[in-house]
Amino acid sequence: MKKINFRSLHRDLGYFYIGLIVSFAFSGLLMNHRDMWHPEKYTTATKPIEVVLPDESKITEEFAEEIGKKLGVEDKFRRHNIKKGTLKISFENHDIEIDLKTGKGEMVSFIKTPIISQTMKLHKNTSNFWIYYSDIFALSLITIALTGTIMIKAGKFSWKNRGWKLAVAGVIFPLLFLIVFG
Repeated sequence: MKKINFRSLHRDLGYFYIGLIVSFAFSGLLMNHRDMWHPEKYTTATKPIEVVLPDESKITEEFAEEIGKKLGVEDKFRRHNIKKGTLKISFENHDIEIDLKTGKGEMVSFIKTPIISQTMKLHKNTSNFWIYYSDIFALSLITIALTGTIMIKAGKFSWKNRGWKLAVAGVIFPLLFLIVFG
């Protein structure tokens, strides 16, 4: 029986998944900062609007959707909220903000940013094929990590002398982060 060459397995899985690793890392960075900007979308138009609003207690999801229709928005409704005197309505490709006192606001139109929006879908896709492929990818990452631990046989940089300490620190750091900031 042929012996498994872990160095070759580590190398070949790394080569095979390098594109996906970089794509996931890139889209992960974008996802981490999605509240600060619209990484998936870019603005194509900003238009001032003015609408008549009822009392705040009567602004429902249905009312927010209806405002979008009256303004010519045909894409999928996502959510609405009222915060600091501003009604915010979000659609798939439009954001609307309206001052509750004046009824004045703006409507921003977006289109998908090429490549970035497709890359971010890697983190959000739920098709069966992608779920199974992602599971195989996750198992391969585990294999890459484990085979990497045995690549340096001896010396001060080996798993036995140094690697396990860094691995423990690598587990403790995110756990502490979750405990302190979670």
